[in-house]
Amino acid sequence: MSLSTRNPAGGPRQLFARSPAERVALARQQFFEEGVRPSGLVGEAVIQSWMRCTRIHADRQRVIAFDAVTPSRLHATMGRNRELLDAARQELVGMESSLSGTDCRVLLTDGQGVIVHVTQHPGTVEQPILRKTARIGVNIAESVVGTTAPGIVATTGQACTVDGAEHYFEYLHHMQCAAAPIRDVRGQLAGVLDLTVEARRFGFDAASMVALYATTIENRLMLAQSPDRLVLRFQASAALLGTPIEALAGIAPDGTVEWLNAAGARLIGGVPEAGPCDVEMLFGLDLAALLRLTRREVAQPVRLASGLGVWLQARLQGHDGVDFGHAVAMPLPDEKARAADAPPQQTVDAPPSTHGGDGTLRGHSRKLIDDTLALHGGNISHAARQLRVSRGTLYRHLNSLRERDAG
Repeated sequence: MSLSTRNPAGGPRQLFARSPAERVALARQQFFEEGVRPSGLVGEAVIQSWMRCTRIHADRQRVIAFDAVTPSRLHATMGRNRELLDAARQELVGMESSLSGTDCRVLLTDGQGVIVHVTQHPGTVEQPILRKTARIGVNIAESVVGTTAPGIVATTGQACTVDGAEHYFEYLHHMQCAAAPIRDVRGQLAGVLDLTVEARRFGFDAASMVALYATTIENRLMLAQSPDRLVLRFQASAALLGTPIEALAGIAPDGTVEWLNAAGARLIGGVPEAGPCDVEMLFGLDLAALLRLTRREVAQPVRLASGLGVWLQARLQGHDGVDFGHAVAMPLPDEKARAADAPPQQTVDAPPSTHGGDGTLRGHSRKLIDDTLALHGGNISHAARQLRVSRGTLYRHLNSLRERDAG
């Protein structure tokens, strides 16, 4: 569908003099009747959804059946999402308790838009559509029911709200919904948490509430998917640890950062896009130093590689045969007591002599460094071990080469 961005009448639109309902009505008129992009009248997420829906839904006035998926698909869906449901169970109970005095329904879908959990709330005559919609197994993906908040989130992975006539089908114009994504440790969309009400407005900030609970469920899911990893909890304030806005990171036994939650990615800043990177590159501490922090019950002050000071807790989620021991130099018997009480330090392996002998970083050519990194798939820890230098030394040398190239 081709849309122009001009006002057909050529004059300015009076956006701020209109009520929300009038703005949406004007947006629908411009989009569906005049072929004009209604920028500023409704959100860009809604406009993009309308554009997608016009390609697959010809009749905006048809009644939606809200059919459930086949029993075999539902069985497979529930099985695939058992981990998500387990991670969400406690938060769903709390959320539904908070909303028990309202007519809102809590819906949890999988990443494809199939409902896997719904509030057990008796339907009333004022909620004829919700009585049909709010059932386990119903597919509310955008390709099935048009523009809705959970449908947009399942399509784009971005939180949004859809109010009244912003829904593509006229049948849903009495609905209001707010939804937020839930991601897994791979960064993939694992589910969508949605709040929906019919024939009235929320009366509270539904978008903030659903985002808060979705974040908490996401954190629980990531932790559940990391039973054999070193998990870092960190934030600029120690008081924020254990809250929905704490930053989390999962560290593999080889010292690479496998995943960061959204808060962690924001706090760390420039996270490389080329896959897992060495923990020292982001946190300024090598794996051995972080493992020593697991002995501390309370959060410790740490300075990230960026220079930002944070409070950090390190916990081993579980052992299960995974060997983190290669990163820890075992102390001699008479050193154990001192080591147990020693403050955490940023330690690296001592580099070998740099007076031109074989095996030293200075004595190797740049080609050898590049070849070694390529051999180990870009893994700094493994390359540094083969070159017999610390990771910090190798980082500094690579940064020096980059600065020399940039100059």
